[in-house]
Amino acid sequence: MPGELGEIGSRLREERERVRISQRELARRLGVSASLISQIESGQSKPSVSTLYAIVTELGVSLDHVFQVHSHETAVAIAGGTTTTSEGSGPGSVVRSEERHALDLASGVRWERLTSDDEDVDFLHVIYDVAGSSSPDDRLMRHPGREYGYIISGRLGVQLTFERHELGPGDSISFESTQPHRLWNLGDEPVHGIWFVVGRDG
Repeated sequence: MPGELGEIGSRLREERERVRISQRELARRLGVSASLISQIESGQSKPSVSTLYAIVTELGVSLDHVFQVHSHETAVAIAGGTTTTSEGSGPGSVVRSEERHALDLASGVRWERLTSDDEDVDFLHVIYDVAGSSSPDDRLMRHPGREYGYIISGRLGVQLTFERHELGPGDSISFESTQPHRLWNLGDEPVHGIWFVVGRDG
């Protein structure tokens, strides 16, 4: 499936080199080790949600670049010949469930991209496996944008600075992503939800 870890690592390396930042300098800016950046770029290690957001924010990269999204062409017969249209781009873009780009992150988190090529909105089906979390217990993340989430199944914990919330099926939440925050699975079954991040690049 497109969007596997090796492709993502190489894409992040390309973007880092494009902006002319060394692995050591990027690591310094993010407060992580240079060896971690090297392992992520070589596909030997999975980034956590917080680390991935920190990297793409620092490099000014959209998640479209990270997911290596490519349009899916479908042949359409018309009178006098055959032409092709792209289901994965343009107005009314369609992403089939079997063609969805997915990304397995560290700490038991999976992102499945629900749009084909939208750089303004991160529109995701998120899955937090049992004990899965966006960042370690003692670390909160923050990045530009505003988040909107809806829980389909399971129980999700959300910490916003000093406030803690428990969300179950049918619950929703919105908050400024610049607030320090952390998301984690509170139960004994995977959490499935729909998530939007709007304005992350701004």
